Amino acid sequence: MNSDQLKQIQEPIKEKYRSQPETALVTLKAEGHLSEGIACSVDTGKALVEAGLHPATGGNGSQACSGDMLLQALAGCAGVTFQAVATAFGIKVKDGKVLVEGDLDFRGTLGVTKDSPVGFREIRVRFEVDTDAPAETLEKVIKVTERYCVVLQTLRSAPPILVSGSR
Repeated sequence: MNSDQLKQIQEPIKEKYRSQPETALVTLKAEGHLSEGIACSVDTGKALVEAGLHPATGGNGSQACSGDMLLQALAGCAGVTFQAVATAFGIKVKDGKVLVEGDLDFRGTLGVTKDSPVGFREIRVRFEVDTDAPAETLEKVIKVTERYCVVLQTLRSAPPILVSGSR
């Protein structure tokens, strides 16, 4: 796909959202099914993933860690957004990857200390890209990617999350 093709696909969508803003509001859904043991299966639409305890909290490593899945979602979103932005800029990417790392202190998760946070202390996203684009253009693509990556902005903005239960 090139820049013109991307614009051709996206322009009617953008116009619809300009004229009918309510059509831009979409609710994405994820569903997990409680599994045997301490696990939860999540259907990604492409594969079934069973999440379980990380080995640092007593898991045996045979199931996906939800923290890893969060970082994978960020890497996937950042990678897709980067490719779309590069395409819109007319930049050819020969090869590349998005590396995402996050630091956790499992003392918080396990309630070992009340002053240890539950969750990631820091998340780092790094792009390693093989392209002929000048360094300043690549930096601009990364900045625009950062601006429009849904998962990155959601993590950064911390929207309200409502938790409830039922029987």
